[in-house]
Amino acid sequence: MGDVLDLFAPATRDWFRAAFAEPTQVQERGWREVAAGRHVLMAAPTGSGKTLAAFLWCLDRLASEPVPADGERCRVLYVSPLKALAHDVDRNLRSPLVGIRHQVETAGGVPPEINAAIRTGDTPTEVRRSMERHPPDILITTPESLYLILTSAARKILASVRWLIVDEIHSVAATKRGSHLALSLERLSALTKVEPQRIGLSATQRPLEEVAKFLGGAGRDVAIVDAGRLKTMEVRVEVPVEDMSQLKSYDDSGQTANSIWPAIYPRLLSLIRDHRSTIVFVNSRRLAERIAARINELAEEDLVRAHHGSIAREQRLLIEDQLKAGTLRGLVATSTLELGIDMGAVDLVLQVEAPPSVAAGIQRVGRAGHSVGEVSRGVIIPKFRGDLLEAAAVVEGMLEGRIETTTVPRKP
Repeated sequence: MGDVLDLFAPATRDWFRAAFAEPTQVQERGWREVAAGRHVLMAAPTGSGKTLAAFLWCLDRLASEPVPADGERCRVLYVSPLKALAHDVDRNLRSPLVGIRHQVETAGGVPPEINAAIRTGDTPTEVRRSMERHPPDILITTPESLYLILTSAARKILASVRWLIVDEIHSVAATKRGSHLALSLERLSALTKVEPQRIGLSATQRPLEEVAKFLGGAGRDVAIVDAGRLKTMEVRVEVPVEDMSQLKSYDDSGQTANSIWPAIYPRLLSLIRDHRSTIVFVNSRRLAERIAARINELAEEDLVRAHHGSIAREQRLLIEDQLKAGTLRGLVATSTLELGIDMGAVDLVLQVEAPPSVAAGIQRVGRAGHSVGEVSRGVIIPKFRGDLLEAAAVVEGMLEGRIETTTVPRKP
């Protein structure tokens, strides 16, 4: 079997070799499946290069083929379960797009004009209308926005789609939201001129065959690329008080005399200050705001910011950019940052209260040390005795890879 990079055009191949030492396992195996035209599910841990595994062949084809008529330009459709992830992917596509363009120019060729655009509930009306008149080569959207496009006059821009990428597919497969997405994917297949090649990206799940069936829908075989070796993690449960039995009750406001919160806040602040960049995960928006405010009060500076779905789009993007740039020491977030957002500099994840599942714990701690080969470090701080038992069980499951079984609804 030859070098997988030989499948690509010279410009793409030269850019990748200049940017990376070598392909990761999911890239090596995934590119062969995609290049062969097969529907494929790629499963790999956080920070293993899954996004580039899905996109690079598509970008290579867009750069190598003649530019189609304006109404037929939308050839790659990327569906993200989270708006934050959609914006993150849009930013991360700039590097390969600019790099491939530069390699073409260096070789004396005509550089390709490849553009990507985001359409979510945050997209202004005038931008949506412009998108319908001049479709992007790559459309980045969410399941809900895809449904709205498919049930409106704007669906005509999707008739030319050839590659369909569904990211973090495991997060929706077992839900009614996933059932709704499956219906939209069938509508897309009925609309397009050719059957789009389906490319699914998933964290390590079991059984992968169940997720692959969900991706393929009715009557489609899906190849599985399982590069699901668990990422190296260092996770511990830390109790901030000497005796949890003395906590007769717990109060998220931290106002009662026997509350654990007066011990939690200083410990969070200490851990944040001891690390370069930190994400604190909590299980509610209200708690995210409260913890962020209290940490900043103790620090006597704006050390952290809250991040959740109710924050305006512009503010969310600003907060994410500040963390990536190192001007913000930490975020207190809900599940909005649980999925494949690349937070680069984050070297510690804190979780207040046990994660809702082993899979969620792996995803959240995986935000730290997100790059290939790095160790993900996390600390879980329970709020009461029952929570301590649950946290211990979840951490044991995380370290042993005992991920919950994914069950796709049969008759949703």
